[in-house]
Amino acid sequence: MNYAYHIQTYGCQMNVHESEKLAGILQSRGYTACDRVEDADIIILNTCCVRETAESKVYGHLGRIKSQKRAGAVLAVCGCMTQRRDVAESLAKRCPFVDIVLGTFNQCRFGEYLDEFLHTGAKIVEVWDSAREECAAPIARTSGVNAWLNIMYGCNNFCTYCIVPYVRGRERCRPLDDVLADVDGLLKSGYKQITLLGQNVNSYEHKGKNFIDLLKLLDNGEKYRLKFMTSHPKDFSTELAEQISSSAVLSKSLHIPVQSGSNRILKEMNRRYTREEYLAKIAGLRALVPEIGLSSDMMVGFPTETEDDFLQTLDLAQTVRYNNLFMFIYSRRSGTPADKMPQLDYKTKQARIDRLIKAQFEISKRIAAEHVGRTATVLVSEKDGDKCFGKAEDDSAITFDGANVAVGDFVRVKITSAKNANLKGEVV
Repeated sequence: MNYAYHIQTYGCQMNVHESEKLAGILQSRGYTACDRVEDADIIILNTCCVRETAESKVYGHLGRIKSQKRAGAVLAVCGCMTQRRDVAESLAKRCPFVDIVLGTFNQCRFGEYLDEFLHTGAKIVEVWDSAREECAAPIARTSGVNAWLNIMYGCNNFCTYCIVPYVRGRERCRPLDDVLADVDGLLKSGYKQITLLGQNVNSYEHKGKNFIDLLKLLDNGEKYRLKFMTSHPKDFSTELAEQISSSAVLSKSLHIPVQSGSNRILKEMNRRYTREEYLAKIAGLRALVPEIGLSSDMMVGFPTETEDDFLQTLDLAQTVRYNNLFMFIYSRRSGTPADKMPQLDYKTKQARIDRLIKAQFEISKRIAAEHVGRTATVLVSEKDGDKCFGKAEDDSAITFDGANVAVGDFVRVKITSAKNANLKGEVV
């Protein structure tokens, strides 16, 4: 019999990669992936708790799954949301049709929990308080030409709005040799892009070797593209900017979350840098890498944010001119210091983010128009007939026709037109 699994992933790239690990565990037991809940024998929801909307989506999805899932199908919920023991226990009571509940630290044991449940039929609610081991299961990668690769786990920063240190634990760096061996294996397997993952990759350190040492070792003469995320502004250095400038493999793009343009709010967030320091680092990076593509996270509606605070955030977005900006309304998270601060009303927060979205749309549109006439090296990630889609070194998304082009190729493309932020080009 062909047993099938279905995984629904919420949240960040870290969760996407952990779902790949869960898929690897299931595939090692003979299961195959399926697209529909109705066809699955094993259903997993890998959750996020960074924002309240993510948790609401999980409960909404569970309500639908209850009526959709086949009789006898096993339903599991794991990830950041259920790493909070009180939430895990509440979910198990509120949704008695969920069979297995676990957190982030023990997802590597999912195969064993599944075997136990199938043998006994008894509900399992298991949440570890800290990390005990790294998952050594095979990984069923789902990101095409890109491979995600953890170099570290956890976070030591404790931003006042963020639940991550409480559900991911403190920073834990993987051994340097293990990272190098993984990259070597991925390149030999044919991956053309590798994205290093960590809550703050700049903090990576193992036996006297830091993040820049790692990047230099990964600039190994192979033809591939190397990316990393996330890079905390407080730790971004001139040395890292120089490495981006000089490296033959590092993408000329950077995600560097600013969160707010107001020094008062940045201090309340415990971000440990000022607006001026952030802008100086961006200016220094652009002096070394003029073609750099920048993206960031910006939050509006943080507790006590005034109209002036918001205008400073809006001004910073217009000053930096990000290629891409991920914009969020502050979401209250129980257990964080910001939860106890005076909160803004939703109407004010919504009005502010609407203004920020509108401003960024115009910025992205102008940046796209400035790309017309340039030639870029595009890594092809998708192809439909002759139509190809890929990304340039600055992370710009470009479509073009290429009859003799294959997924995974690096292709020189001249950008011929821009519609809003969408670029089109032709092979040169």
